[in-house]
Amino acid sequence: MRRLAALASPALALLAGVAAGSLLILAWGESPARVWALLLRTTWGNPYGFGQVLYKATSLVFCGLSVALALRAGLFNIGCEGQIIVGSFLCAVVGARLDGFPAVAAVPLCLLAAAGGGAAMGALPGWLKARTGAHEVIVTIMLNFVAQAAVITLGGYFFLRETIHTAPVADSARLARLSAIVPALHGSAANLAILLALACAATVAWLLARTRVGLELRAVGLAPRAAAAAGVRPVAVVVLAMALAGGLAGLVGANFVLGHKGYFEQSFTAGVGFWGIAVALLARGHVAGIVAAALLLATLSQGALGIHAVIPKDVVDVLVAAILLAAACSDALARKALGTWAARRHS
Repeated sequence: MRRLAALASPALALLAGVAAGSLLILAWGESPARVWALLLRTTWGNPYGFGQVLYKATSLVFCGLSVALALRAGLFNIGCEGQIIVGSFLCAVVGARLDGFPAVAAVPLCLLAAAGGGAAMGALPGWLKARTGAHEVIVTIMLNFVAQAAVITLGGYFFLRETIHTAPVADSARLARLSAIVPALHGSAANLAILLALACAATVAWLLARTRVGLELRAVGLAPRAAAAAGVRPVAVVVLAMALAGGLAGLVGANFVLGHKGYFEQSFTAGVGFWGIAVALLARGHVAGIVAAALLLATLSQGALGIHAVIPKDVVDVLVAAILLAAACSDALARKALGTWAARRHS
């Protein structure tokens, strides 16, 4: 029953969102069937659009995992944006100084810089939470602005003259585009970072379900006092959870810096860190659900560009909002509906 509810809840949320979006499309004077068909045709029905969906979903997987892992420890990480900025900036700065390094060394060093920068930005609010009781939501929100300001300041030293981006990373540090393997994806930004995102998803699932660290994270998230009484150190667990969450967010730099642009660019995130919150909430913290939710939101984001010729792409923002609102209450509705169905079936 619980598994059925877990599947029915996001399905109900999606249906509610599509219904709300359809009503809005009708109010605009267009056919919902035509608009949804156009959205699918310009994403999953088009090689370039599909590649862009994969590219956007890659960043959303990293961010969704970041938020979900923190939630398992009872923490709400609103600082993905700042963690992405710092991680991506360090990734680019390190990568620009790796000329002559082989790829087997250059790529891991860049990934380490990206994850390390994000982890540092996550560990700080975790430490403040554990030691002083400072609320991680407020601290991580404020650190987003600190990260932006710090990068703008450091840009005077690391940005190319009269630009808002760093020097390009070494060629050996770049991640190959998927179009090198699937020529039909030519022109899209999809790259091998998607394999890293899937590997991180599998690792997080294993960590939470199969390791002592995962057990301690879940224990602290469910009952901190009981966990402490059982010998778990909540301070260390909170700091570790936020550091891991920040490291996952920082790896977005692998997708943008190493796989797409080849350099760090100011204001490149476009709110992807906040979209990661939506991914985690839609997935209810399930890793497989995070991948599915990332693909869904990436499809809507890319599809909004395709339907812009017919209706305002803001309709997609309304659709996402409707899905999230429905997701907030669909869990209880799904459980109630399934409970009623089971009672009637056995009566």
